Amino acid sequence: MDLTMGHGHGHGHRADADRRYLAAALALLLAFMAAEVVIGIAANSIALISDAGHMLTDAGAIALALVAMRMAARPARGAYTFGWKRAEILSAAVNGLTFVALVAYFVYESVRRLIEPPEVAGALVFGTALAGIAVNAVAAWLIARADRSSLNVEGAFQHILNDLYAFVATAIAGAVVWLTGWGRADAIAALVVAALMAKAAYGLLRDAGRILFEAAPDGVNPTEVSAAIIAHASVTGVEDLHVWTVTSGFPALSAHVTVMPGGDCHRVRRELAELLHQRFHIDHTTLQVDHVPGTACHMITG
Repeated sequence: MDLTMGHGHGHGHRADADRRYLAAALALLLAFMAAEVVIGIAANSIALISDAGHMLTDAGAIALALVAMRMAARPARGAYTFGWKRAEILSAAVNGLTFVALVAYFVYESVRRLIEPPEVAGALVFGTALAGIAVNAVAAWLIARADRSSLNVEGAFQHILNDLYAFVATAIAGAVVWLTGWGRADAIAALVVAALMAKAAYGLLRDAGRILFEAAPDGVNPTEVSAAIIAHASVTGVEDLHVWTVTSGFPALSAHVTVMPGGDCHRVRRELAELLHQRFHIDHTTLQVDHVPGTACHMITG
């Protein structure tokens, strides 16, 4: 029997730099959000208020990302043999759920305002939205410099990117209200924001769900993995094959492999680990390699 852990894992090697980028984006968003809430109330604009609410979730997403990154960096100890690496996945799931809650509210409020449109200060909405585009562009640039292979960082980036698109829609709505007086444009812009948020929520919840339910990594077919292992010249069978993702960029595999009589278990294990690394990009492997029942293990030393 040969139990082994594969090549190791370098996830989070640039976590300090990522935290700096996220913290800078968080400070920028909080400052603008405070001003936007005041302006949105003064302008009586649901589009601006929805953007402010979206920015609140942006700030929350980044704050959660920062906390989750710090937790994920904790070393494995005691009962937590993988450490706290899944904290970032829980953070991504929370981000997706906040999107869902906001979508429900903004759809309700937008429909209500489509039926009974209030007076909206279009010029104020337009100017604030243009400022929001600039702020979110800078924040998106900061977060894009972090490691977006992390679902946690990607979740924060999706929040910012959706808010950037939302401000574009709000700017257009503000210009329409300002130039034509058609107040319903403000509510339509809020519905556009809600649609963008729903799309982002689906992607985050889908990806987080796959990891939390320990599905095979995206692009890795367990049937193909099993066939590749069995194709090895010395392998006679593979059982109890499990392929899952511990956290973003951290796929893992475990399996029981049997080899033909007289085969070198340790050599086969090393070759299979290299195969899984090269073909499927799985570095963390636990392989139990035995001879078929009734035969003795043959080991080559030297």
